[in-house]
Amino acid sequence: MTRLKIGDEWWTAPAEGENGALVMVTGRKGVEPVIESGRFNDRVEVTWKYGTAGMPGDETARLMEQVDNALREEFGRDAVAVLTGIYTGEGQRNWVFYVSSLQSFRYRFNHALEPFETLPLEIYAEHDPEWAEYREMRSLTEIADGE
Repeated sequence: MTRLKIGDEWWTAPAEGENGALVMVTGRKGVEPVIESGRFNDRVEVTWKYGTAGMPGDETARLMEQVDNALREEFGRDAVAVLTGIYTGEGQRNWVFYVSSLQSFRYRFNHALEPFETLPLEIYAEHDPEWAEYREMRSLTEIADGE
């Protein structure tokens, strides 16, 4: 099987959340080969609600960064799942992945988070072969992306 060439460039843009508060959106460029492969048809959203209305406090932000690094390292090894977006604001952080196998994602996700104590995470999966969430994120932040 040919290895997919996945970009690792990101953009960040401020956006307005559902409640009108600031949400920082970080999106990934260079995922076109992944979309075109037709193998990543399920979207998994991982949500961490941190309790404050705005951005996370310093301690929570540091822990979130450690979790973010662990997830990027785990899923950067091969194309089981591709992290495409991160939303932070309105009291929560959301990581958005497109996955080729929900079972493989679950195994790798749990492996990535083994070093951490129990985290307040909610996980939602949906079939999204058209990559609707990613395309919407791109359209809402394309000025910041420079394209």
